[in-house]
Amino acid sequence: MKNQKLRLGLSLFFLGMLGVLSLLTMEVTYPEEVKAILDKRFSPVQLKLLTLLNPAIYLLIAVVVGVNLHKKVDLQVPVLEGLFTRREIKSIGSILQYGLAGGVLAGIAITIVGLVYEPWLPREFIAAGEKMEPGLAMRFLYGGITEEILMRFGLMTLMVWLLWKLTKKLTPSVYWTGITIAALLFGLGHFPVVYQVVASPDAILLSYILIGNTAGGLVFGWLYWKKGLESAMVAHIFAHVVMVLAGLLEKQFLS
Repeated sequence: MKNQKLRLGLSLFFLGMLGVLSLLTMEVTYPEEVKAILDKRFSPVQLKLLTLLNPAIYLLIAVVVGVNLHKKVDLQVPVLEGLFTRREIKSIGSILQYGLAGGVLAGIAITIVGLVYEPWLPREFIAAGEKMEPGLAMRFLYGGITEEILMRFGLMTLMVWLLWKLTKKLTPSVYWTGITIAALLFGLGHFPVVYQVVASPDAILLSYILIGNTAGGLVFGWLYWKKGLESAMVAHIFAHVVMVLAGLLEKQFLS
């Protein structure tokens, strides 16, 4: 049992670190006063490596939490766990199908939210988004894998476990509360970046950030609950595929 936990933990940490390393492909911008201080103390390479420190620590915490708690609340990592126990993974087709369908649904929902809000978003926010747009490696590896380990395997598992301890029951409402809390916290976690880009963001911009980032989390959380972590990862990756294709179509249409 301990060996299985260790294998699962190491495997998820390795997969998650691929996503953390993909952050190196993105240019990080700092406020001028902060950048001036950092440039005096660190070289550009050191600054790049420092950006990996916090995500790596969060990843380690999420893996430790998830490995120790997920089975206690009937949450699964069926593909990896099946490989480690050498048992046949009979549900692989369902895992992929639901992941694909969930990803398309989430991608369409997020795209629609963006289109509805776009006319009211500040120009500096849109310009910053275009400048900081992540590449495919970061979208698929960090978004699709690392964020699912952080938000679903770590945070959602912890929320469901705490609610189970409080209520002594594992009812659908317990899972949905855990799913919703994890999704909302993910959305709220984007607020500091918004405040860096826009000095005084209004309620419309903040609601866009919250709704846009929460919508996918609800779908991914349900998939983690019903089909396992890998299905949520597949969905997150395909949500990005849909959003990338939608962005390309929009540019083609506008041109």
